[in-house]
Amino acid sequence: MAGEWRETTLGEVTDFLSGGTPSKGRPDYWVGSVPWVSAKDMKRFRLDDTEDHVSEDGVSNGTKLVPAGSVLLLARGMTLLNDLPICVISRPMTFNQDVKALRPKPPVRSDYLPYLLLGNKDRLLSLVDLAGHGTGRLNSDELKALDVTLPPLSEQRAIAHILGTLDDKIELNRRMNETLEAMARALFKSWFVDFAPVRAKAEGRDPGLPKPLADLFPARLVDSKLGEIPEGWEVARFADTVEIVGGGTPKTSVEEFWEGDIPWFSVVDAPAGSEVWVIDTEKKVTRAGVENSSTRVLPVGTTIISARGTVGRIALVGVPMAMNQSCYGLRGRTGTHGFFNYFSTRELVARLQQHAHGSVFDTITRDTLARYLGGGATG
Repeated sequence: MAGEWRETTLGEVTDFLSGGTPSKGRPDYWVGSVPWVSAKDMKRFRLDDTEDHVSEDGVSNGTKLVPAGSVLLLARGMTLLNDLPICVISRPMTFNQDVKALRPKPPVRSDYLPYLLLGNKDRLLSLVDLAGHGTGRLNSDELKALDVTLPPLSEQRAIAHILGTLDDKIELNRRMNETLEAMARALFKSWFVDFAPVRAKAEGRDPGLPKPLADLFPARLVDSKLGEIPEGWEVARFADTVEIVGGGTPKTSVEEFWEGDIPWFSVVDAPAGSEVWVIDTEKKVTRAGVENSSTRVLPVGTTIISARGTVGRIALVGVPMAMNQSCYGLRGRTGTHGFFNYFSTRELVARLQQHAHGSVFDTITRDTLARYLGGGATG
């Protein structure tokens, strides 16, 4: 069977397409519905949406549209120093200049192409060089010249089917997690923002909860600084409900502080909007890096919020990790737990955005957290 496999190069069996960025000085280019992929979106093998979108005019003036099923490969960025994102898009999308789109040429099946790349991921990573300022780069000529071994079409079909079935299961699990997170978010709002069980009991209605759970909610609302809250609960400043932990960056000039096994979170590691947990990061530090900087290792269940740069990105720590100085770690004090803190923080960000009239706010400080009354009243 192996003798039937064909020796070729990546450039012989794929077309490489380059992307671009429509002018940021043209707001009308950035109000459309066409997904525009950049490195921050490439955290899933199967990509169905992006953070940024462009208009049809934006597509025609600065980027390129490729059809569903195209494979996207990150060709430039800090991520390449540790990983090589490879994505299959589920609908037509555009992409920026740091990304390459690959389209198959005969005799490669379109459903086999992504697995051909994944199977050669380590070899592709070995081609990464530095483009300056700690940015990795994949040279297009070297990519095209990469030797690959191609099976017959029948074996491509079989391989793509088996691996695709596994990816179908992974995607199903991801969507189930997304649904569960949406349900948890709705429950938090109902219980701790709208006080629906309390209102139901106050009006003599069934709160629709098991009795042991319903008994935890009072049957009366009372006035407070925030308006009506459940009787026996109290209003607290957000900063009083959490321990606020700062981050830091080990000296980048000291090699032994880096390339360790402790994840080091920055905003580029924030999960997509519909996801919660962060379990891996682009960069990792050593124990010496932690001990010789202001960063600290956060325990599982800590909420991280980005406070500068791209403000208001939130993650729940799934493995012990450190973070940089542009973020805060929020650890619950007695009586408040990981998920409560996480959803309280989401509520905080939503209210800050409302006060900024939907625009991006510049920064979150300790004073911001100290001024904010909320996350829902706590009992």
